[in-house]
Amino acid sequence: MDTNKQIKETVKQHYGEIARSGASCCSTGETSCCGPDCGDITNLAHGYDLKELAALPEGADLGLGCGNPLALVEIQKGWKVLDLGSGAGIDVFMAAKRVGETGHVTGLDMTDEMLDKARANAETGGFKNVSFVKGEIETMPFEDNTFDLVISNCVINLVPDKAQAYREIRRVLKPGGRFAIADMAIRGDMPTDVRKSAEAWAGCVAGALELEGYLKTIREVGFSNVDTKFVNEYDFARSDEFALLSVGLVGTKI
Repeated sequence: MDTNKQIKETVKQHYGEIARSGASCCSTGETSCCGPDCGDITNLAHGYDLKELAALPEGADLGLGCGNPLALVEIQKGWKVLDLGSGAGIDVFMAAKRVGETGHVTGLDMTDEMLDKARANAETGGFKNVSFVKGEIETMPFEDNTFDLVISNCVINLVPDKAQAYREIRRVLKPGGRFAIADMAIRGDMPTDVRKSAEAWAGCVAGALELEGYLKTIREVGFSNVDTKFVNEYDFARSDEFALLSVGLVGTKI
């Protein structure tokens, strides 16, 4: 098995187990997602309105994010929105309320267990303007120029070929469409043992790019107005040589 396939298989197994267990990212007391513990994730990364979260189906939020992508852009009624790595559906459901009955939100995920959980949550919550599709970000099963907005939360860092991921994002966006993505990045040099660990990919660490290089990759794909809306450092991973970041990224299809 080549390295990219191994990484994807590790990620799929990791998040499939989270979906099967029904546990949130923070409930085990161990690092199982994009942050060190539940306190750091809630206070530093999420950025969600607690009242909005409380109105979602139970189990839609598994604590797997590193920011709130919906806070990065003003969503319009009637928009078609795509959520990459939609998990149990938290951002799909929140976006669905914003686009209204005339809009639609699609969740893309490669993990069967997450798709099953998200579809059950949609039924429980009575969401009629959402759908969940199986697929990979590097080869999305959608036509060109389909969506007004692409969102994602702590998932692109799990993709081995990030340039291809953003080429696909650009392809499925309508002209003038935007992306709003919460993700992980780094400053400095990541330790070699972390970078080589497939298990660390599943925890959103080893796949993170150096921030300036990450922004350059996005621009080279052909996006304009690429910018960071927030950049936060995790205290647990900070040193003189290395810092792990949660970042909010936006850009527009030229």
